[in-house]
Amino acid sequence: MSRKIALIGFGEAGRTFAQAGAWREQARVFDIRTDEPMRAAYAAQGVIGCDSLAAALDGADIVLSLVTADQATPAAQAAAASGALAKGALFCDMNSVSPGRKRANAAAIDAAGGRYVDVAVMAPVQPAALAVSLLLSGPAAGDAETALGAIGFTRITVCGAQIGDASATKMVRSVMIKGIEALTAEMMLAADAAGVAPGVLASLGGDWAAKADYNLDRMLAHGTRRAAEMEEVAQTLRELGLEPLMTAGTIVRQRALGALLGDAPMPEGLDAKLALVTGRTTSQDKDRTEGKAEPA
Repeated sequence: MSRKIALIGFGEAGRTFAQAGAWREQARVFDIRTDEPMRAAYAAQGVIGCDSLAAALDGADIVLSLVTADQATPAAQAAAASGALAKGALFCDMNSVSPGRKRANAAAIDAAGGRYVDVAVMAPVQPAALAVSLLLSGPAAGDAETALGAIGFTRITVCGAQIGDASATKMVRSVMIKGIEALTAEMMLAADAAGVAPGVLASLGGDWAAKADYNLDRMLAHGTRRAAEMEEVAQTLRELGLEPLMTAGTIVRQRALGALLGDAPMPEGLDAKLALVTGRTTSQDKDRTEGKAEPA
């Protein structure tokens, strides 16, 4: 493959894409973290780690920006100011930020001679990897569709000609997706406190026990990152002239649950997750405390 690829950020998304791509040897990566664990991650994935953003961008004709929401604009501004962005290079901003932020990022990149593409990653990158659904928008979206397809992405849809169309779709969708998680947590906290959790779940029908377990799992594992994304969703709503009343509550719930797990393993089962969230003791915990053997 002759295409030169630059990655800005090497967290979960960057590592997942690099591991799945046949282009990892052609990829140059810069991450704001420059410690030994990050260098080890570069080596493990077979990419070329760079000590500066300019070194990573030098000669690249496609750039994947994969940073946290709060770093999306600094990353775009730094790339534009680096002097290393090749004329006509496709700058694919794959970060979860509001349409207004993406338009500001686009202005910086386009002024530096690059071609900015608004990319919305519409699902978790694990386990889909390069099969994750991508929405693209902006004047260069068609060229980016071809370029991203050439490096292995398989589910790409151009959804609009304007910067912000893709990100608006994702941001507005997140009102529902992340909001349902937060509502589930609030419902289960109330049901647990009232001692009626089984009855509440039964009254909803279907597989709501499994859904509640899954939603709490996602919030405990990713609540901090989801809260940051929902801050951008709130900004999107404000840009549209709407007060983010429900989204504000989602931010609080996501952030609170995301702070609970730390480095501990994920509790197994809905009751164990509720016990972590509420601070109560499960029957299994009591058995361990009292020295009783757990059932085989």
